[in-house]
Amino acid sequence: MITTTAESTAVRRQPTRRSLTSIILTETRFEFLKLWRLPTYSLATLAFPLMFFVMFGSFYGQFEAQGLSVAKYMVATFSAAGLLSAGMFAFGVGVASERGQGWMRLKRVSPMPPIAYFAAKMGMALVFGMMVIISITLAGMLIQGVRFGLLEWFAMVGVLLLGVFPFSALGLAFGYLFGPNSAPIVLNLIYMPMAFASGLWMPVTILPAVVQKAATFLPTYDYAQLSLSTIGASPLGESATHVLVLATYTVVFLALAVFAYRRDEGKTYG
Repeated sequence: MITTTAESTAVRRQPTRRSLTSIILTETRFEFLKLWRLPTYSLATLAFPLMFFVMFGSFYGQFEAQGLSVAKYMVATFSAAGLLSAGMFAFGVGVASERGQGWMRLKRVSPMPPIAYFAAKMGMALVFGMMVIISITLAGMLIQGVRFGLLEWFAMVGVLLLGVFPFSALGLAFGYLFGPNSAPIVLNLIYMPMAFASGLWMPVTILPAVVQKAATFLPTYDYAQLSLSTIGASPLGESATHVLVLATYTVVFLALAVFAYRRDEGKTYG
């Protein structure tokens, strides 16, 4: 049977696409298992946001913030904080550690395409992030009596998952810019102030005026406000502006990550 060149090309490409998908899924699975068995990551990513949500939710009681009960407000913002942690530290600390251990050189000479490595880390961060959202939502419902409409909750989840991409890109850049010992420190020095000032740990409206003003310049502020807008919070700024700001930060952080990656490749391989 004679086939045309186009048909032959299609036949060759089809298993390639299946193979790439299989590689990404396998890499994601083992990336998840690796970090699940690493208490410093899994405990910090899953347990700490839930623990702090219970503590702060009980402390603030039935106060309101931006037209929501503090408990409902904190389901969105503590979920955002957990996703930030999952994305930034999975890429930042993970890549820096694997560079230091020599894993990057081994992966480079393996037949696995580079896109599979980064896609697996993103997939793993989203899986951990989804676990954070579900655990905090259940805690809010069972302990604080928070209620969500089904579509409302799915809208919040969608915004939270999509909005974590710029911060994962930032973590990736830091993973290539810093070593395994310094990356966690630098990431914490950035993550902690951003999360606090943007209202991820307590309502931004109760923070000092100077902090509230500074928060508007942080991407985490736009991330938090977009998440809150899906569950009926009184808006602080326009949603379109928040989307534009996050999109701009995504481009900037991706450019920084590409620069850091090429810089590291140049140093390692010349």
